[in-house]
Amino acid sequence: MPLTAMDPHTTHHQNRKNSLLYLFLVLAAAHLLSRNLSLHGDETVRVKKLPDLPLRFRSDGTFKILQVADMHYGIGKVTRCRDVLPSEFDFCSDLNTTHFLKRIIRAENPDFIAFTGDNIFGSSTPDAAESLIKAFGPAMESGIPWAAVLGNHDHESSMNREELMSFMSLMDYSVSQINPSFDGLTRTTKGGVTTKIDGFGNYNIKVYGAPGSMMANSSILNLFFLDSGARAYYQGFRTYEGIRESQLNWLQGQKQDPLNPSDEIPPSKPPALAFFHIPIPEIPQLWYKKIVGQFQEAVACPRVNSGALKTFVSMGDVKAVFMGHDHTNDFCGNLDGIWFCYGGGFGYHAYGKPGWPRRARIILAELKKGKNSWMGVERIKTWKRLDDKKLSKIDEQILWDQ
Repeated sequence: MPLTAMDPHTTHHQNRKNSLLYLFLVLAAAHLLSRNLSLHGDETVRVKKLPDLPLRFRSDGTFKILQVADMHYGIGKVTRCRDVLPSEFDFCSDLNTTHFLKRIIRAENPDFIAFTGDNIFGSSTPDAAESLIKAFGPAMESGIPWAAVLGNHDHESSMNREELMSFMSLMDYSVSQINPSFDGLTRTTKGGVTTKIDGFGNYNIKVYGAPGSMMANSSILNLFFLDSGARAYYQGFRTYEGIRESQLNWLQGQKQDPLNPSDEIPPSKPPALAFFHIPIPEIPQLWYKKIVGQFQEAVACPRVNSGALKTFVSMGDVKAVFMGHDHTNDFCGNLDGIWFCYGGGFGYHAYGKPGWPRRARIILAELKKGKNSWMGVERIKTWKRLDDKKLSKIDEQILWDQ
């Protein structure tokens, strides 16, 4: 049957309507998450598969995070790969990204997966919802809790940034949030004007102590997720938004919130890790400093400095920051006592470097062994895995040691 060409504007409009309708149905279904829907007899359906919460360290005193940066997922098997050697694959597509994610999950068996933006390549898919479901498919199939922030390309399809975060928050085993709860969503300026926090996808995930330990009811590790925005213009120049003042104000207001307020509360502020997409303006300084990994491309960062580094330092608890955006940078470098680490390019539809394997970063937090129980976090390590035959492990280092 011959195909009739359609106006691309009409197609985009229809796809957006379909995605919004799907999102509306999912949002409506979210009201039923706390109840089961009866079908026939004993058959029931759950709308969303929920992870076991709160997140907590294992009984062996470890908590492992898989960072996935820049999947740039398109529409699946027909989406072409970029920057790979002709001899590497007979046919390379988004399915190679899917295969890599499944391999790394099996090999590392993480407790948590952090997706740090450009999860989908919006301009390569007419339907953001379909692309998100395929991109996060291996994470959902694994049953491992996961969370994501947005990059600068996710919203270039049929959903805006708020719709994307809403959708991701409703996916199986996701602990992503659109933004903080109401109490943390607003701030009051000196003039008494209340404003909302900028962006979508600013939230704090708390990780609790090992089961049966003295810290079992205490949050001993904070995972801060921040929306670093997308494109912006400053004084006539095209640049990036970056992390903004309202987000930093919210971040500074985060406090310890144990499940059971008691003398089990750690005596000092628990360490924290931050995750976002676009690097802060100070990252280019690391060209002149000792790093672990490779610095292979210019840092694409905001022209305006909102003071994120100064805020992280003043907080005292942020020990390391994990970013994406610059795919062929995979290094860790230290600025004012805080490690800033790239994830390295993960996805095969993302730009890369022929002969330079796609990669993922692993973060491992280890607890201190007390006389009779696991205590607070003692050490944080990291390394990378390459998508080669052996899933080679490289660049292992200690980021923080109490």
